[in-house]
Amino acid sequence: SSDSALPDAVSALKRVLGRSPCAVACEQGLGTATLPEDVICKVHLKSFVEQQGLVGYDPNLDVLLVTEGKLRSLAELQQAVLQCMVSNTAVLPASRFSDGSCCSIVHVVSCEEEFQQQQLDLLWRILDPGAHTALQKHLVCGPVKVTNPSSPIGADQYFQLRKRQMCEASVMKYGELAQDEAWTEVIDTLTVAAIRFEMLSTAHQSQLTLDLEDSSISTKGTKSGAFVMYNCARLATLFDTYQRAVERGTYPPLPPASELNFSCLREEGEWLLLFNYLLPFPEVLQQAAQLPTPTKGIRITANTETVCKFLIQLSMDFSSYYNRVHVLGEPFPHLFDQMFARLQLLGAVRDVFHSALATLHLPPLSQI
Repeated sequence: SSDSALPDAVSALKRVLGRSPCAVACEQGLGTATLPEDVICKVHLKSFVEQQGLVGYDPNLDVLLVTEGKLRSLAELQQAVLQCMVSNTAVLPASRFSDGSCCSIVHVVSCEEEFQQQQLDLLWRILDPGAHTALQKHLVCGPVKVTNPSSPIGADQYFQLRKRQMCEASVMKYGELAQDEAWTEVIDTLTVAAIRFEMLSTAHQSQLTLDLEDSSISTKGTKSGAFVMYNCARLATLFDTYQRAVERGTYPPLPPASELNFSCLREEGEWLLLFNYLLPFPEVLQQAAQLPTPTKGIRITANTETVCKFLIQLSMDFSSYYNRVHVLGEPFPHLFDQMFARLQLLGAVRDVFHSALATLHLPPLSQI
């Protein structure tokens, strides 16, 4: 959000607050001596919830002491929505919800901050009764604990620790790594993948316990983000190798799918990839991120663990197939039909890898 616009937005909110029937000046009721200096006024949240018939809010929400800080947080949220609307102008008609708003607002909060965020949500509804606040939902995350912590660890230290472990694991697997930019980028991507899978494989509302000594941040473990990225890179290498061979004239280019003979796919592993992963993938995505249309209650869930489990299982079955089958065989014309059908299938598998990783905001790895 642009800092210059924030003070104006805060002033505008103050003006609305002065006119709101839910707001009460601090002199009325509570003695000003008992209140912190930065309190602007009180807002009755409970009566607003009852009047509006809102469902799912904490029953202990009552009177909110509005401070400059709260209004600043609210102004930042408003600006984020405005930016979202601006960036969506190209697709606005299609992206409108039934209530005429253009985006749904998801508050992602820890369980400790849920109460305060509900206060902010209600204050927003009171001060900005426009349609776009109707789609506010709350995604609550359980606490993250560390086993046997010798000292408190912050996010930066945690990332550096996992990065060092990833580096050591990669040296064990691939030998001494070149100290160039390409390797640094690969290690960074693998580390981010390992952390995302470690965090998102657990249902978000559950407590997550991190074992910082855990050897699962290795390149060997089949349950890790690194394993998924490794298999994604194997597919990239396969298609690179094929492309280079086409340029050399070893193989012909891949014909259009309509001209391929898929009856050449007789391996059980090929049908496993099709029926267990390619066909059900849209359904997996639907399960993973079903942001509901306006419903009663304010909590939602996003089943990120569904995508993580799907990718790990896909990686295991793809890896098992790929270790058993030579996709790029001898360059004899009578073998091309089977090779083309396999390349088409694995191209679809690669697309699924990329799409599923994109939902976790992970770039695909093209080499390891």
